[in-house]
Order: sequence, then C-alpha cells, then structure tokens
Amino acid sequence: MNRRQFLLAAATAAVAAPALSFSGRLFAAPASAPRFLLVFLRGGYDCNNLLVPYGSDFYYESRPTLAIARPDAANPNSAIALDNQWGLNPVLRDSLYPLWQRKQLAFVPFAGTDDMSRSHFETQDNIESGEPTAPRSDYRSGFMARLSGALTDVPSIAFTDALPLSFQGGKKDIPNISLRGVATPAFDERQSAILADMYKGTSLAAAAADGLELRQKVSKDLQDEMQKANRGAATAKNFAAETQRIATLMRQQYRLGFVDVGGWDTHVNQGSTTGGLATNLTNLGQGLAAYADALGDEWNNTVVVVVSEFGRTFRENGNKGTDHGHGTVYWVLGGKINGGRIAGSQVAVNAQSLLQNRDYPVLNNYRDLLGGLFSRTWGLSTAQLQTVFPGARPRDMQLA
Repeated sequence: MNRRQFLLAAATAAVAAPALSFSGRLFAAPASAPRFLLVFLRGGYDCNNLLVPYGSDFYYESRPTLAIARPDAANPNSAIALDNQWGLNPVLRDSLYPLWQRKQLAFVPFAGTDDMSRSHFETQDNIESGEPTAPRSDYRSGFMARLSGALTDVPSIAFTDALPLSFQGGKKDIPNISLRGVATPAFDERQSAILADMYKGTSLAAAAADGLELRQKVSKDLQDEMQKANRGAATAKNFAAETQRIATLMRQQYRLGFVDVGGWDTHVNQGSTTGGLATNLTNLGQGLAAYADALGDEWNNTVVVVVSEFGRTFRENGNKGTDHGHGTVYWVLGGKINGGRIAGSQVAVNAQSLLQNRDYPVLNNYRDLLGGLFSRTWGLSTAQLQTVFPGARPRDMQLA
C-alpha cells in the first residue's frame, strides 16, 4: 500500500464511523446543564468482592480463598465498613471511599436485568437496548439513543472505538471517539489537507471535515490537559488517563456520555485484595476519582452510573474464581447525589435468598432505576420515559 492509499484508507475509516457523521460542529451546551455518564463494565464483574457482605457468615463459608476479611482496624486488607452489613474492598480506600464519606457515592445491590441467559453478549445487548427482555421490538435501538432524542440541547457522545448499541437507532447522529492514544494528532496539517482535498466536492466532504476537526481539536486540548495531570488519581493507569480526557470533553462540550471498560470475566484466580479483580477495581476507582476531580465545580451537575451485564456466582469455583451470575451491584456517583448509603430493595445474604442456589436475585431492575434517575435529572414526562424504557416502571430511589 503506497502513502496515498494509506491515507485514503485511514480517511475512509474515519468518515465511515458513526462518530463523524454529525451536525452542529463542536456544539457546546450551557455550562450548568446536567451531565450523565454511563460506565459499562463488560465481562460481568464480581460485585461481592467490591461491596462485601461482611455481616453474612454465608459469604465466608462460600468463599474460602476469595472472601475479604471483616472490618478490622489492625488489618489494612480488611473490608472498610460502610454500615453494619456491608463493606468496601480496601483497594478503593484512597479513591472511592472519600466520595462515599462526602455522600457522593451510593451502591445499589441486587440490581440488573431480568435476562436469565447468563450470556455476556445477550445480556449486554438486553441492557443496552433498554427494552423488555421478551419480546424486543427493535434489535438495533438503544436506550441512550432514545434518551438523546427526547432531550433538547444535550450533546451526546460515546467514548468507544465503535458506536455502542446503547446509542444506535436514534433520531440523532451520535459521535463516537476512542480516547486511547489520541494525545498525539493522527495527522499533521499537511496530511489533513490531503485528506480534506480527497473528499472535496463529494457527499462526504462535510463528514470528513468534521471528523478531522474533531480529532485535531481533541488532540490539542488533551495534550494541554494531560500535562497538568501530575497529582493523585490523575496519574493512575489506563482508565484514569482516559477519564481525564473524557472529563475535558464532558466539561466543555458534551452532556450525555457512554464509556465501556473490559476485563471483568474472572473465572480463574480472581483474587481478593490482590490479583486481577483488585487491579481492575483499583484502576476503575482511580479513574472515577480523577473524573470527579477533573470536572471541578461541574461535578455538582454530574451523575455517573456504573453497570455490568450481570454479577458472578456467590460461591467461588474450583479454580479460585467465579462464574457467570445474575444480580449485581450498581454504583451511582455525583457531586449532588444522595449518597453515603446502600439504596434499593434488599434481602438478607444467605443461602435461602440466592437465585437458583447460585446468584444474587435482581430486586432493582435497571430500567426502573435509570428511569427514576432520568426523571429527576431532566424532568422527563411519563410519556418520554416510556419512549426511553418501554413498559418500565420508573422508580425514584431519591439518588439524584
């Protein structure tokens, strides 16, 4: 492939992406407008070693190698008590726990969908569609796309390599842009001029120009932003670096966002306060703390919800890991949320309360939970909420 063919291929990939076919170039919403970011943990994370049910003897019987010790001031690897039943994994002591103490973080256990497939792909699609499990009327329509269509002057974006199902099938063109490795501009000025000239006079000219402008602007802004990221959580790996970049765009331009994080399928050697899960939780916690810090005063206008397609089996398996489960724990964060509490419907954590003798049951349906949050955040009417989540019963948990 010669140089011209390479540039043509790169440009074609850029303008073909849903991210770059949008109008309203670099539109900025009012500074004080509400912001919402959905963080999707793909792989089904083990919620029981995040929000530790330390008040349950059954938890310790079920996890002889994975359980996190009951709160103990003399043991830095023990759970951090949140109340008399639940504790937090200590790897989050310096990131999420301060948000909890400021009442800017709440947890909703026994949360999820009524999809019982325990399939990553089916359950992820079920959640992203936002429709009842059966029958789904449109397999290419996502609830965030419908939410974006119901809102006015709420610029939306997915921080992903490809447009996720959550943002597909709506009335508006939604940009998507991966922020991994974009601190260096993809093309210099000469290359950008060549790419723009290739599409001059064609139907793709506007999309190509928008795409190049967005990429170059983001690269410049993030170069400036990243040079300031030399303290605390801002120096965290991977996700923390990405959330710094997301905060730049959500603070200045966008108000409805989506990002996904992989690596949560922990069948083997999961660990507790060390190991793969602990490392992922550490990075995620540092990233969310960095996001809150980078937003500054606009953190008070922000709601972040962390979801996953399902939880894991309550009992550990023979490989010192956990398998696909059902109910999980959602996180709700924000500067003005009603946090510092465990929200939603709950049951005692024992063998009798498990679903099919293996999983957390789902007592807090994600469509109802998010519907209640959206109603409080944007004042959506009943009809608008039914467009976003058909057949749902929005539930106000007074989180926002």
